[in-house]
Amino acid sequence: MSMNKTPMSERVHIGFFGKRNAGKSSVMNAVTGQDLAVVSEVKGTTTDPVYKSMELLPLGPVVMMDTPGIDDEGELGGLRVRKSYQVLNKTDAAVLVIDGTVGVSAEDEALIGRIQRKDIPFLVAVNKTELTDPSVTEEVTKALSLREGQILAVSAATGEGINDLKEQIAAIARAEEPEKYLVRDLICPSDIAVLVVPIDSAAPKGRLILPQQQTIRDVLEAGGISVVVKETELKAALSKLAEKPKIVITDSQAFAEVSADTPEDILLTSFSILMARYKGNLEQAVRGVTALETLEDGDAILISEGCTHHRQCDDIGTVKIPGWIREYTGKEVKIETTSGTEFPDDLAKYKLIIHCGGCMLNEREMKYRLSCAADQGMPMTNYGILIAYVKGILKRSVEVFPEISRLL
Repeated sequence: MSMNKTPMSERVHIGFFGKRNAGKSSVMNAVTGQDLAVVSEVKGTTTDPVYKSMELLPLGPVVMMDTPGIDDEGELGGLRVRKSYQVLNKTDAAVLVIDGTVGVSAEDEALIGRIQRKDIPFLVAVNKTELTDPSVTEEVTKALSLREGQILAVSAATGEGINDLKEQIAAIARAEEPEKYLVRDLICPSDIAVLVVPIDSAAPKGRLILPQQQTIRDVLEAGGISVVVKETELKAALSKLAEKPKIVITDSQAFAEVSADTPEDILLTSFSILMARYKGNLEQAVRGVTALETLEDGDAILISEGCTHHRQCDDIGTVKIPGWIREYTGKEVKIETTSGTEFPDDLAKYKLIIHCGGCMLNEREMKYRLSCAADQGMPMTNYGILIAYVKGILKRSVEVFPEISRLL
């Protein structure tokens, strides 16, 4: 990923939903002014969700998401419908496209119900106005009886109503939220932050991973000074600094070595812990990790990652963390893994969920996964918290957050 681009996880996600041939792809193309999705008269042309990062004025950086029809049929069609519903978990603003020549269906009403239960801002676009009369929109309005959400008449073919739709999408997607920081609120201007970045076989060649990039930017925003070193150079770097750094931030895999080389009077944490606070799940992760103490032989653990990548022979999710768990607990547990958009709805069979930092997931999808665990009473932690816990340095690594430290 280029450091000049807004990460996908930080973009507003706008999803277009509806039945086959309602014109979802055509409406999305009209809104963006680009041919982002394939358009055809054949039902079911969109067989998988389509994601496109772009700039959409007046909103800014967005991800436009086209989805398969919610009325698809057969075994394969059912899987496509499931994929469409999964996209809702990451949708910040939804557009339900209804074919004006057909009217409202049971599938449309069911989808609106799901959207409302997930508290997603949404609009209804009644498409194909060039083939209908204005009374159709009134009929749709009466049929839906919306408690919230607006209904707009549009035509992807002629452009009618598209500008209004674009403005309304921007309006509902601009929810004001408190500004969040990774590290900016923890340091003062001219403070030194030492970032420990191991370079190993799994590190992307020629670039830093996203949490490291974001942390460097946040230090700069605070007027601080970033010093970036490998774990093997940390001790030398600390000895050469004329002024003691305010904080050392490390990749979780190097936690033990970095803790040993960092004096006790310097704050220590990890990129993963900072990301957990940023995503809103730090307290849940700290509470959840104690489930390690209750594990028994044969218990199942889910290790979930938000991105997909080529597995290395010493992969952290499938090799290192399972090994550390077995070493710490002395138990022979069962490990299951998921990656990318896959996350089970039913978590009942697991005793613990261990999630990556979630840097590639937007806030809504991360909150969905957290709420799935919380609603089912399932303890959930993340990579950095677990590693610090089994290495015996969790309390030190969260001392930078006194309200969290008091939980331990």
